[in-house]
Amino acid sequence: MTDRRGLIDRAILLSWFTIAYNLIEGAVSIYFGIADDSIALAGFGADSFIEVFSAALVLWRFRAEEGAGKGLPVERERRATLGIGVLFVLLAAGTAAGALAQLRAGGRPETTLPGLVISAASLSFMFYLWRAKLAVARALDSCTVLKDADCSLACITLSGVLLAGSAVFLAAPGLWWADSAAALVLALLIAREGAGTIRAALKPDFAGGCGCA
Repeated sequence: MTDRRGLIDRAILLSWFTIAYNLIEGAVSIYFGIADDSIALAGFGADSFIEVFSAALVLWRFRAEEGAGKGLPVERERRATLGIGVLFVLLAAGTAAGALAQLRAGGRPETTLPGLVISAASLSFMFYLWRAKLAVARALDSCTVLKDADCSLACITLSGVLLAGSAVFLAAPGLWWADSAAALVLALLIAREGAGTIRAALKPDFAGGCGCA
């Protein structure tokens, strides 16, 4: 029970760290995205707030466990998992909308120093958070924390798309559309993950756990 209490405290700490980092990352990305007329960077900043909401759901879910001796509050686990699934769908929609807008405008991927620094920093911080959340999710057997870890993984992938798109454009300016095309593919994958998460949460036999069943 003591070990479980410690794991819950770690999940809560990781959530607060996620919220703090993504609030800063989102604000900075949107600022430079608007200043540099970059749809990609501004959209990346907006996506950061999806991660904030996901972490907030983890905090809400674990408020149900007031004592180490209490069992898993399955209904709260279900609702938090469902909420994160909806956030996945919103993230996919936002990513697709930004990519389509950039393709329509003939926009080029972000190549300025702010975009490169932000995407590189996000890759390092979010990789740590993803691994840490994954370990806690497995130890607690919590579907909510597992899906929050998946949300961090999506953020890592988006960071990679932003960074890789800039590199591709620098190497071959004629491939300016590569960044947006990759983002569209990513949006489809995120949407599929969100739909699967929602279906799992709505199952009558949902019992929590990393298998969400």
